[in-house]
Amino acid sequence: MDAVRLIVTSRRALAAGGGPDLLTEVWQAQALAQAIGSRLAVAGPPELRGEALGLTELAGRGCGVLGTPDLGPGELRAAQLTELGEARQSLMYLGGLLGEVGIALVGLACSADDEAMYWQCMEAIDAADESRDRVLEMLRKLADRDQALAEREAG
Repeated sequence: MDAVRLIVTSRRALAAGGGPDLLTEVWQAQALAQAIGSRLAVAGPPELRGEALGLTELAGRGCGVLGTPDLGPGELRAAQLTELGEARQSLMYLGGLLGEVGIALVGLACSADDEAMYWQCMEAIDAADESRDRVLEMLRKLADRDQALAEREAG
């Protein structure tokens, strides 16, 4: 399945999730970000590879903070990623998803019953925010590349 379709599926599931399901959806989103970052690091535009590797590491940290949910066979969305599609579009959608992950985690942190859950959410918020920063940096690099190409063609 292509990246954008998986991201849209994750956004819908995140919006519908609550309680323990919400943590599972946050984990799924971070795992998907990790998979997309990994694909971009290996086969994406050369100017994105360093940031993509950083995204892979940060999203992996986000997954690690939350612990692995109990998923049935075929439920891991990141494993369903077969193609990235156009890098800019995938990154724009991924940035939106990571922003929504941060908002969901803030809600969870505010309603946490114990201090451990609160701090787990805080660490996951940090990982999602840093992951989103990497995505935004990759989008900026794509825009810079496009501008440089346009200037060369015009000049």
